[in-house]
Amino acid sequence: MNKLRTGILGCGGIAQKHAQTIAQLNDEIELVAVCDHTEAKARAFAEQFTAGRAATFTDYRAMFDHAHLDLALICLPPFAHNDEVERAAERGIHMLVEKPIALNSELAWRMVDAAERVGIKTQVGFMYRFGAAIQEFKARVGAGACGAAGLFSARYFCNSAHADWKRAREQSGGQLVEQVIHLFDAMRVLMGEPVNVFSRQTNFFHRDLDGYTSDDVSATVFGFASGALGVIYATNGAIPNKWIKEWRVVSQNLLAEFTDWNHATFTPTDAPNRAPEIIASEQDVFVLQLRDLVNAIRTNGATHTPLREGARTLDLALAAARSAELRAEIQL
Repeated sequence: MNKLRTGILGCGGIAQKHAQTIAQLNDEIELVAVCDHTEAKARAFAEQFTAGRAATFTDYRAMFDHAHLDLALICLPPFAHNDEVERAAERGIHMLVEKPIALNSELAWRMVDAAERVGIKTQVGFMYRFGAAIQEFKARVGAGACGAAGLFSARYFCNSAHADWKRAREQSGGQLVEQVIHLFDAMRVLMGEPVNVFSRQTNFFHRDLDGYTSDDVSATVFGFASGALGVIYATNGAIPNKWIKEWRVVSQNLLAEFTDWNHATFTPTDAPNRAPEIIASEQDVFVLQLRDLVNAIRTNGATHTPLREGARTLDLALAAARSAELRAEIQL
């Protein structure tokens, strides 16, 4: 079986993680091309991860035209998205696109249309979905063991100066759109689709830092048709250089407390004094995410998180941002 010829567009931090993942799947895929608008960065990346074997480009159109790719990993910051997904789709190149897939809904749905029109396989970088604890909870929901879910509660705490583009709302979309979107996606997976949202966001801790226009404190409430609620709160003013991302789901028969995608405590609540169950795994969600895409390409199957899912979750984050601007509830 031939290896999938793979290219990476954008040579930043998340691209390095994906390059390491490709190396773990080297019996299936091969990194043959890298592209970054800074030539030296592309060359250094190719040297680090392929010993210089990968071709380097500064224009993604040239990479798509000349590298004979089967698969492209789009690892661009949010503001840098343009027509790269449409261009790759035209050439039949399958894609993994990092989140958020765009900064506006129009571009996101253009990407979806381009991919679905030609039938390529796509995956969005919402790797939480592949976690053992999330998968176990979904299995129990499917088996009817949890009962109706009434509350999703989550927090995203960090404290980092971040790269310049992450500080600027016009380039990142803000903390909620660029980072907390992972929790919005987890809520969709575990609770279903909300019907309204109300959010408040502010720049509290970094208001005097030049160029920092992103929100660094936010609180968002989602409503569901069932009457259930989702509450997601976030800050970039917590413990320096420590990321806390955790969430809970309160259902009729089960309290599920997640410390991350692979670890959770499930406590039955349908009878008193039931012992909690610990869910724990060290499985690599990045490997599972990429392998899922490779399998879909090989078998003409479906991926867990196609571009359409990325657009839907982005729309939730954008609606929350709009709610904060208007200080009003938004119907979804």
